[in-house]
Amino acid sequence: MKKPEEIARQLGMPYESLDEATRKVARHVAARQHISRNTADDSGATTGQKAADAVARFGGSWIFIMLFGVTLVAWVVLNSLILARYDRSFDPYPYILLNLFLSMLASIQAPIILMSQNRQAQKDRLVAAHDYEVNLKAELEIMLLHEKVDLLREGQWDELLKIQQEQIRLMTQLLDKAKGTP
Repeated sequence: MKKPEEIARQLGMPYESLDEATRKVARHVAARQHISRNTADDSGATTGQKAADAVARFGGSWIFIMLFGVTLVAWVVLNSLILARYDRSFDPYPYILLNLFLSMLASIQAPIILMSQNRQAQKDRLVAAHDYEVNLKAELEIMLLHEKVDLLREGQWDELLKIQQEQIRLMTQLLDKAKGTP
């Protein structure tokens, strides 16, 4: 088993000059431990973060857009056609009350969606860092495998050379016998 310092030499750097993520990978390679983990786990999210994600998920869906469109059309039809006939329209034509509700919805929805986007960006950074660790470990493992294959190949060449020398010695003996030389 190699030490983390030997693994760092594979990267061409002293162990002390490696960043923490690379040191972690070197320790995992040296100990032959896996480094991959589930980065999709949301168990550490607060209730507010989960709510922001749910609002952003719903606010960015076709269902929301269709419901919103139906609500707007219903508001306009109700106030302009139906209630206007009976002089009971609570929000006549410029639809000031509707505009107020839309403004309030936008002022509440926008920061919630931004919170969700910030959280997603943070999760993306964690996934990218994890991907880097996994890729670096794979690269180091491949380099170590190349080293092992090279050592095996050198051993095989040495073995083949010995076999070839023995064959030459035996062929020489056979030639000497054929010529009659003891």
